Amino acid sequence: MTRGAARDVDAWDRTIRLWDVYFAVVWAATSAFVLGAEFPGWPVRLVAALLLVPLVPWYLLLGRALIQPAEPAESAERRTTRYLAGVMALYLPSAVLVGEVRLMSFALIPQCFMTLRMRRALIAVTVINLAPVAGWALLWRPAVPDLFANSLSATVSLVFSVVIGSWVVRIIEQSTERAELIAELDASRHEISRLSAAHGALAERERMAREIHDTLAQGFTSLLMLVQAVDAELDQHDLPQARRHLTLMDETARQNLAEARALVAGGAPADLDGASLPDALRRLVGRHASARLEVTGPVRPLPAGAEVVALRSCQEGLTNARRHAGSSVPVGIRLAYEEESLTVAIHDDGCGFDPDAVCTGYGLAGLRARAVAAGGTATVRSAPGAGTTVTVRLPLGGGPR
Repeated sequence: MTRGAARDVDAWDRTIRLWDVYFAVVWAATSAFVLGAEFPGWPVRLVAALLLVPLVPWYLLLGRALIQPAEPAESAERRTTRYLAGVMALYLPSAVLVGEVRLMSFALIPQCFMTLRMRRALIAVTVINLAPVAGWALLWRPAVPDLFANSLSATVSLVFSVVIGSWVVRIIEQSTERAELIAELDASRHEISRLSAAHGALAERERMAREIHDTLAQGFTSLLMLVQAVDAELDQHDLPQARRHLTLMDETARQNLAEARALVAGGAPADLDGASLPDALRRLVGRHASARLEVTGPVRPLPAGAEVVALRSCQEGLTNARRHAGSSVPVGIRLAYEEESLTVAIHDDGCGFDPDAVCTGYGLAGLRARAVAAGGTATVRSAPGAGTTVTVRLPLGGGPR
């Protein structure tokens, strides 16, 4: 039989030297039995023994490599045919001359199953078992009891060879199939690992994009709006208001710098560094003159993930309100601590919009993604002329701790 790509798992690949020893032992024992036989005379036995001698170099030159093929199946099959033809040319005449030569079949039959397809292996095994007995009987005309004993022995040997050989071949085929499945599984694992790494990189890029949008980008937007306000106030000679906006610009720039450092370090948002969530929101609201914060329920420490999502949701809501409704439109933020959830609602009294007709942009999509990743929900309620309310609800999985 031929073997697949997973040939390295076959037993003879790892124990080829044992096969060499086995072949040598069988050949030596056969030669000894042939030379020591009582019938026929020594010249015939010598000829039979000499016919066995070339089997050794023939096996070393061709047979051993066929047991461990390293070439395409078609080429190996042609070489196997040549090898077994040479074996038969040496073995069959010797076995016809001296019956003891048939002991050599114990080394030849396994090679048939190891190198040929099943059908051809069965044909070769049949020839190896029966042809020597038929030729021996025609040449020496033995007595009926001797003929019967040899024929019965050859038949039993044939049946045993077919049964054991077929069983071994099935085991080898199963081993090869399992090896191929293992190879496919390893390849699948490598592919899954690659895809997982790619997915992780994509998820990290998306996370960084959300972080940058919710921090640096919003800070820069605020700076631009403050620059515009200062420019207008300078034109109107409103120096006190311009100075107040310059102070806000300074605070916003410093906050952006702190957020950038936090992003690089992979730590908590700057507003949450050493502060509670309500304190962080108060600082955030303090940078927006028209914003107001309301906190309800018992304030308590929460998982860091929930606090980050709540803070980023407020940042996104305030930025959207200033960008679309105007900096003078009142914005209300309600932070509600409940027994098993945290709710953040950002409402502005601006012009509103139709959520079904208007693309809500990257910011609200990122807000929803944050909420879903934390196991919560984010909803947007708005209508033309009725303002906008963004509500984020996050599960906490328990009451006060």
